Amino acid sequence: MIAHVIVDVIHSNVAKPFSYLIPKSMQVEMGLRVNVPLAHRYVDGIVADITEDCDVPADKLKPIRKVLDPYPAVLPHMMALARELAEEDHCPLAETLRLMLPAAMRTGRARSKEVSYFHIAVTPDIERAVEAQGRSQKRKMLLRALQDGEPKTTAELSQWVNAPLEALNKLVREGFIQKTSQQQMRRPYQDMELTPNEAPVLTEEQNQALAVMLPDLRKGKGAYLLHGVTGSGKTEVYLAMVETVLTMGKNAVILVPEIALTPQMVQWFRNRFGPRTAVLHSRLSDGERVDEWQRIRLGDASVVIGARSAIFAPVENLGLIVIDEEHEQSYLSDRHPRYDARKVARSRARRESATLILSSATPSILSFSQAQNGEYTLVEMMNRVHNRPMPEVTLVDMRKELAAGNRSMISALLRQKLNECFAKEQQAMLFINRRGYHTFVSCRNCGYVMRCDQCDVSLTLHQPKDGSRGLLRCHFCGKTEKPPDVCPSCGSKYIRYFGCGTQKVEEEIRRLFPNVKTIRMDNDTTQKKDAHYHILNAFREGKAQVLIGTQMIAKGLDYPRVTIVGIIAADLSLFIQDYRAQERTFQLITQMAGRAGRAADNGEVIVQTYKPEHPCIVAASAQDYRAFFTEEYDRRRTGLYPPFTLFARLLIESASAETAKRTCETLFEEANLFLETHPAQKKRVLSIRADEAPIKMIRGKYRYHVLLKLFEHADSKPVLDTLSDLALRSDEQCQVYYELNPSTLL
Repeated sequence: MIAHVIVDVIHSNVAKPFSYLIPKSMQVEMGLRVNVPLAHRYVDGIVADITEDCDVPADKLKPIRKVLDPYPAVLPHMMALARELAEEDHCPLAETLRLMLPAAMRTGRARSKEVSYFHIAVTPDIERAVEAQGRSQKRKMLLRALQDGEPKTTAELSQWVNAPLEALNKLVREGFIQKTSQQQMRRPYQDMELTPNEAPVLTEEQNQALAVMLPDLRKGKGAYLLHGVTGSGKTEVYLAMVETVLTMGKNAVILVPEIALTPQMVQWFRNRFGPRTAVLHSRLSDGERVDEWQRIRLGDASVVIGARSAIFAPVENLGLIVIDEEHEQSYLSDRHPRYDARKVARSRARRESATLILSSATPSILSFSQAQNGEYTLVEMMNRVHNRPMPEVTLVDMRKELAAGNRSMISALLRQKLNECFAKEQQAMLFINRRGYHTFVSCRNCGYVMRCDQCDVSLTLHQPKDGSRGLLRCHFCGKTEKPPDVCPSCGSKYIRYFGCGTQKVEEEIRRLFPNVKTIRMDNDTTQKKDAHYHILNAFREGKAQVLIGTQMIAKGLDYPRVTIVGIIAADLSLFIQDYRAQERTFQLITQMAGRAGRAADNGEVIVQTYKPEHPCIVAASAQDYRAFFTEEYDRRRTGLYPPFTLFARLLIESASAETAKRTCETLFEEANLFLETHPAQKKRVLSIRADEAPIKMIRGKYRYHVLLKLFEHADSKPVLDTLSDLALRSDEQCQVYYELNPSTLL
């Protein structure tokens, strides 16, 4: 028999299956990881197919060197998914197969964790064994500790005697005790406090939603958009759906957009379903990620919770996929190969006869329009659990605050509401979608702005906790430098700091309320392992009265004592260079407002803005999604933006500005040549242009792009295929990426 292997090497020269003989003594099947000879070295690969013959004579084929795992790492339906993604993204199959496996498993970085166990080997002659130890009290105590016959680890025995390892080894050598090893699976969030619970009595709306979706779930079909206001109990609907799936002997995958949300979701599901819950996301250690992957693959876990990449979990007998907060841009991969987790989920659900649920209080314009067109079945939950009122939202015009002499970032109304909140021993959350202390540093004399020399962006001032002088940091490449005393351009001493971020807000709250404890959550405070969990757990336990954060605190979090939410700069994202700016602003405000008043006490939300009359902010303050959708949908139809059109681009990056520019011009000419020679396709293209990307340089690489706007039509597919083919021009000097409706056009 002959195995056709996809080697784990990304290069155009090896972007095809290679044929190898299967030794008679070796058991090989599709999806197995194997080690094979390639040229003058050995490489790993995955068996894509097995046949009895091939085009190459058998005597010229080399044999497989060895099998790497006792089971196929890539299941048949995942192999089909990898092929589909490779075809869509016009990339080698080896590249999409990498999505299916933990990187540490492929590279061998993660080794299994072995735990040693010791047990007695001399019963019933325990007394004679103890006497044989002479004057060694340590060995005697160890024998007494083991005389019950139960195997014990070194850590357990160290509670009896200090530093027992040397004594244990001597007892093993002399035959008094025996030592065995066993693999121990590393589990994320080991210190998480669990409280097993039963399902609560569901509300009428929750039962109505389940009545619509459960019949399809039992038949293994259906795609739904669950639109429920914040606090309507969507998570309990997921839990009920998962419970049904498990009784059917099937499994479920639950995706969340932010790693910050994962611990909370894990806790809810572990409380309900126990150790059958597994976790997959990028902040796990290599060992944890490999062990959780193995638990899923071997069927020891039935429920998988994780961020975007968890959609590739090796789940067999899949019954349900839930994408929580489906509107989030984090479901779009910005690394090659690029994919949309929502689209991948749709493909898996169809292929594996599973039910798909997209869920959000603020669905994306695309998903809601697809629901209206019948691609999804719309299910709505428009009331909070137990008919709790939605939080009262007040808009504060910061222009009037400034005119009244208030130069603080905290309005008078927000200060008053925070005072009342703290007096009642309740909690508050403050949101600003920028981290750091000041957002840019500028010279008042000549207007010079401190910028990163590796990225075309301004530097942000970050202030250390010890009060020492801060550092300027680039949020793209991470470079830091000391702030200048004089202007590097004109030598002036009039260097000033502008704008504010989470650090500045935290300092201001401490100044206004010196006795109130604060906690901050942004990319700066969540770098350590499990930092998200520890920060949110501290807030839940009441160790701080105010949680200050960026968008990672704006969705999904449920804290019963939070009654006040302050949105510091509501229009911060309103005027960025993106056609989705209004949609994202509406979603952020609405989601953040939903954190208030989720329990017995009513919630209040203070929205601070310089544009209180803007339709997007008015709709968000009213928490009226349909009003916003109608207006935004009409605006996009008039302006011919997605979902009525597509944006496609070739993003070119190179360390040489001249190389990037020249490549961009060449690709632009070839794209235009295709359109000129294909009139039917040209009719579908609204515009095509080539120029510098809005951010001209990131991490020392110059950026240009070829940007197309075209109608979504069958005639448009050859245009997209041509762009995807042009992206294959990448080489070591210049990288070209093909993007379709990218998460950002920067």
